[in-house]
Amino acid sequence: MPEKDVGKPRSRSKDLNHILAALPPGEYRRVASRLEDAPFHKGQPLHEPDVPIAHVYFPRTGIASIVTRMTEGGTIEVATIGNEGIVGLSAYLGNGRSSMEAFVQVSGDAVRMTSGAFRQEIQTGTALGSLIRRYSQAFVTQIGQTAACNRAHPVAKRCARWLLMLVDRVPGDEFSLTQEFLAEMLGVRRASVTVAAGLLKRPGLIDYRRGRIRIVDRKGLEKAACECYRLIRSEHEQLVG
Repeated sequence: MPEKDVGKPRSRSKDLNHILAALPPGEYRRVASRLEDAPFHKGQPLHEPDVPIAHVYFPRTGIASIVTRMTEGGTIEVATIGNEGIVGLSAYLGNGRSSMEAFVQVSGDAVRMTSGAFRQEIQTGTALGSLIRRYSQAFVTQIGQTAACNRAHPVAKRCARWLLMLVDRVPGDEFSLTQEFLAEMLGVRRASVTVAAGLLKRPGLIDYRRGRIRIVDRKGLEKAACECYRLIRSEHEQLVG
């Protein structure tokens, strides 16, 4: 049977998390009663590979990274999650475990609920269930497009895409970020990130110093990014809003 609410969800509360904000008032109050504060601290693990996911997180101002670690020791990010989504989607999909790792990339605020409570709410709440199904599709699109991007596009374009996805999810246009961390997220050598950052800094798109990056020219950075950024963002806006 097709879902009744096929249109784009409209924000109904002031919650900073977009999924929570799109819930009708009554359902929001019920879901909120099962949430607890869970401040994000940079580097904090959220779930480990092949370990049952205990909690589902709804970021408000913090950002999480989903990464996969190779047997030879390499790491690469496959998804970025901020206030547009949730961390721990595998608590709803599959067997409640994930083969990937989630940790806090940018400190901030979040709330969480137990995986059991989340599954109950998915079954009980029609709006939340619909939103999570929509978000699941957008999330899968992000993972697939990121994999293609990492294979096909130059590091500078990938770097621009990654920075845009980050700044979309944080307040302001400046944040703490080292080149070592960015290299790890993109799965490249630090020297490659240094060159890429220089290509973005020289025309005045970004500025970086002492482990901090500031977006100077947002429109210019979007032009410098590969099409993956626009595709991922468009897919999410169409499905979740």
